[in-house]
Amino acid sequence: MKREAKNWSRDELIIVFNLYCRTPFGRMHKSNPEISQLAENVGRTPSAVAMKMVNFASMDPSQQKRNIKGLSHASRQDSQIWDEFNHNWENLAFESQRAIAGFKTERSKELIDEKTLLDSDIPTEAQKSVRVRLVQRFFRETVLSSYNFSCAICSLNLPMLLNASHIIPWSVDKTRRADPRNGLSLCALHDRAFDRGLIGVDERFHIILSSKVKVREASKLHKVGLLEIEGQMLRLPDRFRPDPVAFTYHREKVFLQ
Repeated sequence: MKREAKNWSRDELIIVFNLYCRTPFGRMHKSNPEISQLAENVGRTPSAVAMKMVNFASMDPSQQKRNIKGLSHASRQDSQIWDEFNHNWENLAFESQRAIAGFKTERSKELIDEKTLLDSDIPTEAQKSVRVRLVQRFFRETVLSSYNFSCAICSLNLPMLLNASHIIPWSVDKTRRADPRNGLSLCALHDRAFDRGLIGVDERFHIILSSKVKVREASKLHKVGLLEIEGQMLRLPDRFRPDPVAFTYHREKVFLQ
């Protein structure tokens, strides 16, 4: 049965944008089961949802460099949702995660406990904790997806050994906690080294090493995992290219000379 054409609501758009953030570009097609399931819940065709995701991709500067184009008649609403997320990632990440939890999808089953807690009469601190978990999950999935689930330094592609690292630490800037441009996909070793200031990234996206790393007697792992990556180009993501301003903060406040 053909669905009647209708305008997209804001709730529908923030849900689709959430899925766009978490889906590798190569899987933004109508055959993707998660796209089909979401389409069923919002009363759209899988093709319509996939095309809306491509519209969002066409607004990403990283995708524009790859000549990715959306529909020629992409709506003003699409642009507004893009701007709304990019000006308040933390709030929109939470809002879209909570909206998804209201649908009957595999994704919603994973989020339903958190949504139940938020809707119930529980202490404010507990609700804050739930919000943090929802935002952290969005950030992790968005960052890892953008780097195709591999380390931006060594290309290790075992998701269980990957972390979504904040460039400007979580505790420093609340407005950037869910911003994927403030994130890197790093393996456990490079995540810890970056977090502790042992490695950094310069203005040209090359790896720099702290003097504390350059020891005379180094193990094989130390040599391969740290010493040999100096000067190497950081592998940039398909979307949400890391913000140079965030790297400047990291060099000035976190990196150990």
